[in-house]
Amino acid sequence: MENKSVDLKILKRVIGLTRPYLWLFSACLLLAVVLAPVGILKPYLINVMVDDYIFRYDLQGMTTMAILLVGVLMLETVLRYFFMLSSAYLGQNIIRDLRIRVFNHITRLKLTYFDRTPIGRSTTRTINDVETINQIFSQGVLTIIADILGIIAVLSIMLWTSWQLTLVILTVMPILMIGSYVFKEKVKKAFQTVRNQISIMNSFLQERISGIQVVQVFNAENQERDKFREINRAYTGANLNSILYYAIFFPFVEIVSAASLGLLVWYGAGGVLDGHITIGVLIAFPLYINMLFRPIRMLADRFNTLQMGLVAADRVFNVLDRREFTDDSGKLKPSKIKGSLEFKDVWFSYDGETDILKGVSFDIAAGETLAIVGSTGSGKTTIINLVNRFYDIRSGTILVDGEDIRSYELETLRSRIALVLQDVFLFGGTIYENISLRDPSISKEEMRKSAEVIGADRIINQLPGSYEFKVTERGSNLSLGQRQLISFVRALVYKPDILILDEATSSVDTETEALIQYAIEKLISKRTSIIIAHRLSTIRHADRILALKKGLVEEYGKPAELLSNPNGYYRKLYEKQFIAAL
Repeated sequence: MENKSVDLKILKRVIGLTRPYLWLFSACLLLAVVLAPVGILKPYLINVMVDDYIFRYDLQGMTTMAILLVGVLMLETVLRYFFMLSSAYLGQNIIRDLRIRVFNHITRLKLTYFDRTPIGRSTTRTINDVETINQIFSQGVLTIIADILGIIAVLSIMLWTSWQLTLVILTVMPILMIGSYVFKEKVKKAFQTVRNQISIMNSFLQERISGIQVVQVFNAENQERDKFREINRAYTGANLNSILYYAIFFPFVEIVSAASLGLLVWYGAGGVLDGHITIGVLIAFPLYINMLFRPIRMLADRFNTLQMGLVAADRVFNVLDRREFTDDSGKLKPSKIKGSLEFKDVWFSYDGETDILKGVSFDIAAGETLAIVGSTGSGKTTIINLVNRFYDIRSGTILVDGEDIRSYELETLRSRIALVLQDVFLFGGTIYENISLRDPSISKEEMRKSAEVIGADRIINQLPGSYEFKVTERGSNLSLGQRQLISFVRALVYKPDILILDEATSSVDTETEALIQYAIEKLISKRTSIIIAHRLSTIRHADRILALKKGLVEEYGKPAELLSNPNGYYRKLYEKQFIAAL
């Protein structure tokens, strides 16, 4: 009972998606209502034609009825065409809007959501599950309503024509209803297995194709091929199970329908001989039986389609109901910030249990360069995540220009900060598009000037098509250094007041590193900069150094001061790296 209540709530919410297209939804319902009586007119007219005109040799009346029958057939064809077209159009418009809504919602969620949720799952919600919801309209609710109205209309005209003959035919109905229920339940489970198996297959393929280099390097093709064969066999078996139920059910319905027709002939022939059933009724009733059993046969399948659509809708609504947004109640919207930054006793945890930062405090004056050093896991990247407000702190205060970071409007704050990551992500498209991220306010001339600042213009111009060079997925047709330079230009073109470099030179060659170092030296004199690097050579121009160890501030001060301490943490890091380089 509770499950049915949940399904009804989801169905109500799905129907609520039709609100922007209420006129179209109403038109579909109206067409479904009109189709029911129009559909039963054909056998009724045949009944009248046989009894009132053919056996009375009324050629003119028979011709009139034939023309009327053709007209009804054409009317039903037109109505059914518009019903199918409008229901499909309604579904496509709804899922188009829903897909945009889900995408916009997901892009606004906190990074904590993506930390916990596989990318494949979000993709499935946005594409596959939303597409399945479309079936609720094209093959689910509206079609079920039309079928039920058709069954009611057929039963009504059958009872009105001959209630005795109708009751005889309906004696097989309990058998059909039981068979339909069993079929519905079996196919529902089979479809769920199919969807689970295809999910397993998609995950397997995504991982193996993404990690194909590892597979080939370790000669694991045969093992992976065997594993895929096993997964594929399970998926095929699940599909064959669902096909088996259809192969049993449809012939079963045909047998029941044939039994019903046999009862009709047996009882109807006697009725004709007795005189209480006419020949016209006996001819029309087989048509009624077909109109009665066909939608009943399809209803079981339609309810499965509806159920699968509701399951998909539940998954999509679960995503839309997430309110894991970064608080954006700040009112400050400066067009430019000076760039001073201060952390006051900041505590932070990703999972709410293990603290990554433990009472971190430091400050940077506007225009200064801060270098953050420390071993892996010390909390370096966490600090820049907090500056961008990708996550919110557990306690403490972060100040920008003396104001709490939460008092700034989120879009304004992030527009004044540029970030260059170690793992560069490039999108499919031209280099122009990757630099501007399709922001129409950024001109090509601005992009070229930003590239010239760091010397990237010369390297980009060496590519076929220069700035129009087509970048493939994740920039796989570019070298690490080229990708890094493009991301650097992307940061510069937005004219940031605070520049953050997270291991920005760790993956580039010496020549490219020299280019970036040249750019850094020019930029740090104009804006506040935060540099995170394992290569201590890249931070020799830093004004201050923050040394972290396991989320704690080990040292903080000017480079010369820290190096002068023979037992200092930074001095040990420095000596270890440069001695190792000798």
